[in-house]
Order: sequence, then C-alpha cells, then structure tokens
Amino acid sequence: QLQLVESGGGLVQPGGSLRLSCSASGFTFDEHSISWFRQAPGKEREGVSCISRGGSMSKYADAVKGRFTISRDNARNMVYLQMNSLKPEDTAIYYCAASSTVVCSSSRPFSRNEYVYWGQGTQVTVSS
Repeated sequence: QLQLVESGGGLVQPGGSLRLSCSASGFTFDEHSISWFRQAPGKEREGVSCISRGGSMSKYADAVKGRFTISRDNARNMVYLQMNSLKPEDTAIYYCAASSTVVCSSSRPFSRNEYVYWGQGTQVTVSS
C-alpha cells in the first residue's frame, strides 16, 4: 500500500520551532523527489520546499528561505522539515508529497500535478 504519513505538527508561539516528519512506504522512496506543501484556510495549496532523490538538491519558497530546512534519510524512508522563526502566516496544514519526475531546481516553480503520492497532512498553528 502506497503511503505517506506526516507528523510533528502542533501549536507554537511566534518565533518558535517545529520539526515535521514524513514517513513513506509502499514505493521506491529513493527514486522520488519529496516536497512539502501547505494550505492555509481560504488559500490554495502552495509549495514550501523540495529535496531531490539523493538529497543533493533542494529549494525553498521565498517566504520560508533562511528559516526552514528540508532533509531526508533514505535508509529510513523519512523526510524532515525543520521550521525555525515561525510566523503566524506559517499557520497551515502541511503535506508531504512524492514525485518521480520533479527536479528540485530553483528555476522551476512548484507544480502539484507532478506529485502522485500525498499524505493526509499535519496541522501547524503559530499563535500567541
């Protein structure tokens, strides 16, 4: 069964940190690029970060550059998103997704259509 499961969300104050995890199973994890997307109430789902198959390439949305870091551990089929200096506008449901075709290049925009495997999401709320 193909599956991606997110965890690590929660409530945090502005300026705080969270570490999200994405656990994968049922597909060739190391042959897929993995991205994090997020969706806030009333807004469309947007790309946050992307990491290539071997972890050598990564990119970030302008809104999170310098604050978020994506990483992966192929031996454990895990992807992580370290989120620092969180802001209220980071509040959203965060999803991980897998693609066999995406290249994690800063010159290419995120495209939801290229991701075939999606998790159920984990809620991140940044509020005082």
